[in-house]
Amino acid sequence: MTKVFLTALLAAPAAALAVSGSAIAAESASDPVVSFDQAPVQLAQITSVSELTDVLPSDWAFQALQSLVENYGCIQGYPDRTFRGQRSMTRFEFAAGLNACLDVMAVLISQAGLDPEDLATIRRLQEEFQAELATLRGRVDALEAETATLRAQQFSTTTKLRGQADFHIGAPFDTLDAGGIVEDSVSVASRARLNFDSSFTGRDRLRIRLQGRSGDFLTPFGGLANGGDGNFNVAIDDFYYSFPLGNRITTTIAARGLSNDDWVTSTIVPFDGPGVADPSTPAFYGAGGSTSNGAGVGINVALTDSIMLDLGYTSANSGATDPARGITAAQGQSYIAQLNFLPEGFLNAAVTYMGSDNSAPTWGGAPGRTDTFAGLLNLDFGRFFIAGYAAWTDFDGGDDFNWTAGIGFNDFLMEGAQFGVYGGQLPQTDGFLDNPWIVEGYYDIPVSQFVTLTPALIYGDANLGGPDDTTFYGVLRATFRF
Repeated sequence: MTKVFLTALLAAPAAALAVSGSAIAAESASDPVVSFDQAPVQLAQITSVSELTDVLPSDWAFQALQSLVENYGCIQGYPDRTFRGQRSMTRFEFAAGLNACLDVMAVLISQAGLDPEDLATIRRLQEEFQAELATLRGRVDALEAETATLRAQQFSTTTKLRGQADFHIGAPFDTLDAGGIVEDSVSVASRARLNFDSSFTGRDRLRIRLQGRSGDFLTPFGGLANGGDGNFNVAIDDFYYSFPLGNRITTTIAARGLSNDDWVTSTIVPFDGPGVADPSTPAFYGAGGSTSNGAGVGINVALTDSIMLDLGYTSANSGATDPARGITAAQGQSYIAQLNFLPEGFLNAAVTYMGSDNSAPTWGGAPGRTDTFAGLLNLDFGRFFIAGYAAWTDFDGGDDFNWTAGIGFNDFLMEGAQFGVYGGQLPQTDGFLDNPWIVEGYYDIPVSQFVTLTPALIYGDANLGGPDDTTFYGVLRATFRF
């Protein structure tokens, strides 16, 4: 079957007897290729069909092959189930059809035998077109050898490489005054990722992600959604294996890279992804002393088709690799449980509990034990949505309340685009009683399947205790996926 398929490829696009040949198939069956009403021309006398440079419907070889096709169905013909036997063709086109027929006839001979007259016809056809058949089969053999070489030398039969590169240009209209120093210069930040995704059963995934990034100019507000600190030092950012247990449970085991929001089925709010600033993702996931980029395990359970339960545990790398502590006794660990309501339609919602034990503060976090309770909501009206979250955190020495809310418009001005505005009060920054707050307006524009441009205006107050903690940025993000 492989040779028949490859033969058909070699015969395209003009083979009149092959299954392909879409250009010829579009013509009417009644349109003759050769007009026999033309003025008579002087023809040379020939003794064999092998002397012809093309094959006409009146030739013996053409009629012999046509008889085999009609008696044994050894060629499918055109998509409209016609053979179109009145057309002339080149000798190589004829040989392609003959070769396809011979492959089928060989099977018929081994099974039930053939009429002696037909066997004699086949032998004569093979002799008449011996040179063309040898050339054609040589090409097929060469293609098969080349295909085998490519399969043997390819990187992996199970691994797919996916990449994403994000470039940010930030122009400050008004930047915060930190210690009397005001920075008003245009800034650039970028991040590059390469994901190696492997599957061994078709339902599982092993991911190894390499990441490098160049820094961030929105650090007091949690940073850029697709940014982060660094000097383009490439490192393994994600390393985990996800696999199903039955039809309703998925388990993920991570050696590195997963945070609280990576364990959940959905972060509910549609700002997560299109937004440029990191608080477009509900900020409570990364606050309250939560641990990120460590080892851990997560379970996602589909209680029904629309209700999902997510459970996750993350340990800091310093504890996970220390045999004296291990992942369950590390000073730096967090837990999450989230119940999602995700029906098709108007309402998506979730309730979340997070607990953490962190010996050192992080952005928006606090040392010691913390407990966070949150609710998330998205109301989808079709062309637009209203979404947000609210979270309350209890920690050693106090508590904290943070929230964001906003509105967005899908397919705004063009298909696939999203325009959104959100704002709110972010989690506390260590050592300060007042919460930062932020407002962002963005327009996510899909230029193509692989390129997205997102201009955004970001305004906020970091509440760092300085004379002027406000900032106002215009940012353009370009995202390339490959």
